[in-house]
Amino acid sequence: MPELPEVETTRRGIEPHVDQQRVIDFVVRDARLRWPIPKEIHGLIVNQQVASVSRRGKYLLLRFALGDLMIHLGMSGSLRVLPIGTPAGKHDHVDLVFANDKLIRFTDPRRFGSVLWQPIGVEHKLLAKLGPEPLTDRFDADYLYNASRKRTLAIKQFIMTSEVVVGVGNIYANESLFRAGIDPRRPAGKVSKPRYERLVHEIKAVLDYAITRGGTTLRDFLSSDGKPGYFAQELSVYGRGSEPCTVCKKPLKEIRMGQRTTVFCTGCQK
Repeated sequence: MPELPEVETTRRGIEPHVDQQRVIDFVVRDARLRWPIPKEIHGLIVNQQVASVSRRGKYLLLRFALGDLMIHLGMSGSLRVLPIGTPAGKHDHVDLVFANDKLIRFTDPRRFGSVLWQPIGVEHKLLAKLGPEPLTDRFDADYLYNASRKRTLAIKQFIMTSEVVVGVGNIYANESLFRAGIDPRRPAGKVSKPRYERLVHEIKAVLDYAITRGGTTLRDFLSSDGKPGYFAQELSVYGRGSEPCTVCKKPLKEIRMGQRTTVFCTGCQK
């Protein structure tokens, strides 16, 4: 599933092509995504200009005069910048067509993504309970430490909870905990404040670096220019179960937590 760096990479990729551009058509070939695409979107955005392109968690938000077009890539979705007239494929469900002779095409083979609408002045229910963005000042050690008190949930699952902090998906949770030296199974409420300071630093560093590297190369993920990310070449633990730790050379342990693959070093992470 595309995670925060992949979504931010996509945002940065499409922004120069759509920001301040006028939509001339909104083509829906198949509205049956995770939720049906609202029919009223066409009338709300055609002949309107994109005022900004932002991100909230894993949602891309294209701001218009009357609200935000909310796009979620789901498990296999991608957005591509293409010339007008580019033939559509089997899984190309939606086109945003612009007056600058370009279109943004939403492709989603598994159809777990979504294209929804958020009116101006109304926070969509899918965004209302999201925690802070991990790359902002609001996400700091004080916040995370206080939020963790009396929590018995494992630290890995805790930092992957969107109400706690958005966008720390499975790959980056594995990598951040390894760099912070914290066992992913440790209860969140048992992690000290100094260790949270280290963890917050590593979460920010891992996510920021992954964004500069174009995200992680996932089987289904392509950035807006059609190129995969490159951060996967530098993963320390994720996908490396039973291989030697890059620090102590001890074999990495792989387990399942919350139905997700978890890889860590029993020597380096306590």
